[in-house]
Amino acid sequence: MLDRLAIAALKPALDAAAARLVRAGVGADGVTLAGFALGMAAAAAIALQRPLAGLVLLLASRLCDGLDGAVARLTRPTDAGAFLDISLDFLFYAGMPLAFALADPAANALPAALLLAAFIGTGSSFLAFAILAERRGLDSSAYPDKGFYYLGGLTEATETLVCFALMCLWPDRFAVLAYGFAALCGVTVITRIVGGWQLLRA
Repeated sequence: MLDRLAIAALKPALDAAAARLVRAGVGADGVTLAGFALGMAAAAAIALQRPLAGLVLLLASRLCDGLDGAVARLTRPTDAGAFLDISLDFLFYAGMPLAFALADPAANALPAALLLAAFIGTGSSFLAFAILAERRGLDSSAYPDKGFYYLGGLTEATETLVCFALMCLWPDRFAVLAYGFAALCGVTVITRIVGGWQLLRA
């Protein structure tokens, strides 16, 4: 829901930073891999009960996630790069609830499992529609710079990042935050399935 606003606000700074990376010879795939490595380091820090260190690494990871697309647009976007980006993004999203579950299994395992199930719903509905939209030749006017059809929803990348940040700041509230965000993801799943079904029928 907030991704369009976040992208518009951050685009000038990301484009400027991306231009410097391109001049330094850094490619988009390298930025994607660096972001994934930082994200997994964030998950490891959280699992080791160092949530504030995890938050710093998490923010650095998501910065790379914004930069890789900007670098790609200044060079040559590829299907391989788009595939790598979305695949590693979903692995990162799965790693965060798992990290909190490992940090405190007794308190966090069940809410983490529910949140992971919700992520499967949002991810599968998102990717399934992207495949069929590509087959139909559909383009997203809301997110024209994405490498595939980006079907929005109530919980997008920006909301997920905010939720993860709150979990790092208040790890003792993980269960409440996970249950609440899973419920919001449920709304996203329903709207994506209904909206995607209606678009494809049309």
